[in-house]
Amino acid sequence: MLSYQEAREVVIQRVSALRKTISAERVPLSMALGQVLAERVLADRDYPPFDRSTRDGYAVHAGDVSPSVTLPCLGELKAGDRSAKRLAPGTCVQIMTGAAAPPGADAVVMIEHTSRDGDRVTFQRDASSGQNIVPRGSESHAKDALLQPGQRLGFAEVALAAQSGATRPLVRRRPCVATLSTGDEVVAASRKPGPFQIRNSNEYSLGAQVQLAGGKRVPLGNAPDELKALARSVRKGLRSDMMVLSGGVSMGKYDLVEQVLRELGTRFYFDAVAIRPGKPAVFGVCGGVPVFGLPGNPVSTMVTFELFVVPALDILSGAPPRPLPLARALLGEAVKQKRGVTHFLPARLEWHAGEPAVRELPWHGSGDIAALGRANCFLMVDSDRPEVAAGEAVSVLLRRDTL
Repeated sequence: MLSYQEAREVVIQRVSALRKTISAERVPLSMALGQVLAERVLADRDYPPFDRSTRDGYAVHAGDVSPSVTLPCLGELKAGDRSAKRLAPGTCVQIMTGAAAPPGADAVVMIEHTSRDGDRVTFQRDASSGQNIVPRGSESHAKDALLQPGQRLGFAEVALAAQSGATRPLVRRRPCVATLSTGDEVVAASRKPGPFQIRNSNEYSLGAQVQLAGGKRVPLGNAPDELKALARSVRKGLRSDMMVLSGGVSMGKYDLVEQVLRELGTRFYFDAVAIRPGKPAVFGVCGGVPVFGLPGNPVSTMVTFELFVVPALDILSGAPPRPLPLARALLGEAVKQKRGVTHFLPARLEWHAGEPAVRELPWHGSGDIAALGRANCFLMVDSDRPEVAAGEAVSVLLRRDTL
């Protein structure tokens, strides 16, 4: 049985080998958050486009300034103003943060280090050349590549594109991910379940995880535990760029997902991983479409999606697979688990006096969504180190949507 690291690497290798090219499209920058660039974004001019003051104060010749020196102030410059006059030696100009320094000025003295009487400014400190001025072009030059193909647009990247006038970037289309739950006991979330039925929470959690990972959800609802009906739904899902099923992948009499996928020509690369929850996770490729069969219990579904589906989505999006969002923290209370599998336990990560600390939350197995609603991470317990004492450093898998 593969470790989660080995299974994850199998996914990355096999999806990369498909070399599927997701088409590109131009979208408004305001709608591009989370999408992957398909072209370079170039600086349309030097930035800053002028020598920019970083403080409110006085623009000066640095050599003119020393403690107790008084200079005449010849005017004022605010952001957006342009000074055509060169600053004469032995004078100063009041300047605001973000304004262009006048020609000849090579320093800005903060207003806190001066006093003023009418048009006379007395300085309390020395000044050095370049002080509180960002030179033109120091951040980027015209035609510099600011963003590269394959970069995902976060809020900083969106700001950089906007600064350069790239208001309709060319990005990779969001991969379409078909999601299908299975099970006779599952009913739509909008329906009142019978005494032995459950609402379809996986349809919504999988859809949310698809969106968080940069995909476009294609919800197919739920398929009953019946071969023909399940096969019809799977065929429909295989029209998308990727398919994710939940439930029906264990060893029970009515766990039919692998049988249907096999009959449709799926090549499997693993059908179990040494983790808990999520051990019966399945991955294969059918007609060039990556297919994941995830366990049906919601916590198992959420864990295995993060471990295995997210890197596949990254690759289909035209980006390198993101590393797992792991962190280190001190364990608040001792844990003891079974050896042989890596455990992912719903947990709470908090900061005490700036130090991260984590503790496992009480939970009742992989169907306990309420426990995960109180968690912001998963405490990881290694397969070869099942007992961990309080105060020891441990790894935690962060929830992308809460931290």
